[in-house]
Amino acid sequence: MDEHWNPAWPAEWQRHYAALRELLSDEDDQSEVLPGFTVHGMDIGKWLVKQRQHTVWEGLMDGQRALLEAVGVVPLPPEKAEPPKAAKKAMSAFEKGVAALAQYKAREGSVTVPRAHVEALPDGSEVKLGVFLSNSKSRRDRLTADKLAALAELGLEWAA
Repeated sequence: MDEHWNPAWPAEWQRHYAALRELLSDEDDQSEVLPGFTVHGMDIGKWLVKQRQHTVWEGLMDGQRALLEAVGVVPLPPEKAEPPKAAKKAMSAFEKGVAALAQYKAREGSVTVPRAHVEALPDGSEVKLGVFLSNSKSRRDRLTADKLAALAELGLEWAA
């Protein structure tokens, strides 16, 4: 008789565990039990994969974790958490274009930019500055007043 015949956890879990323990005791190399491997009609492989998931493992009772560890089962490493979102929102394409123009003007002393020029920003991104200016100029009637003002402030006469 199983020493855990009346566990504090669900009997279904205990049946899967007993089948796993039996399977592992019969194996010399304790090879990996993959999903689809069944014992007494139970998919022990699928069950085992689920038990090893960090979130499931943390939700198991201490006794359940001890039983799994006794047969050599350990949890998978916890998944890496998503890095926290930057406090400041990412710059829009227009903001990057204005920043690139300001940087170009500071370096070159002019806002006359060749159409093929690409400006590298300190954050590592690149702006096709010549194309940005050409597109902005051709679409100036659709730019908001604050965008036109930002361009005019940098010295673009057509934006004033």
